[in-house]
Amino acid sequence: MTRIIAGDASSLRMKVPERGTRPTSDRVREAIFSALDAWNYLTDTRVLDLYAGSGALGVEALSRGAEHATFVEKHAPTAKIIDENFAAAHTAISAAGRTITHSIYTQSVQKFLIAHPPVAPELRYDVVFIDPPYDFSDAVIAENLASLTPLLKADALVMIERSKRSPEPAMPQSLRIMKRKNYGETSCWWAERI
Repeated sequence: MTRIIAGDASSLRMKVPERGTRPTSDRVREAIFSALDAWNYLTDTRVLDLYAGSGALGVEALSRGAEHATFVEKHAPTAKIIDENFAAAHTAISAAGRTITHSIYTQSVQKFLIAHPPVAPELRYDVVFIDPPYDFSDAVIAENLASLTPLLKADALVMIERSKRSPEPAMPQSLRIMKRKNYGETSCWWAERI
């Protein structure tokens, strides 16, 4: 069972696909969001949730203060679950007096990154979550990272979740690794735009 851990929609149970996804554990999500909170990256921010699955990372960000989340999930039935999870969180967050928005793109991450034109600075993203299946090749992740820069604000953070056995993600010149933390079999890599 996956629940929102904290914020205006705290304890809300989220739907997850029956198969084909690997939801981020509560322990790892709590660590991710503790870091974002400490760095003041949750209030009134825009987040991009790539390989979104159930949308747990983006919805958690909205619960904790983000104003907009964009979800990219290529499987249409899974994208429908994201929409249902957003709707449930939206009700709780609206009751707390906050306005949130979202968009969902049902396409591959690389297609989204290439097709998405550079946007006005205020519409770029503060935080990006990249949580692909662990069996995705390092080359695919490197390609994603290289295509991401035009969508990032100047001080954006990018979090990449991979297997602990995966090598350090290959960063483009516009991103620099600032932190790595292991949680059981999961490694979280944090990069900042430079």
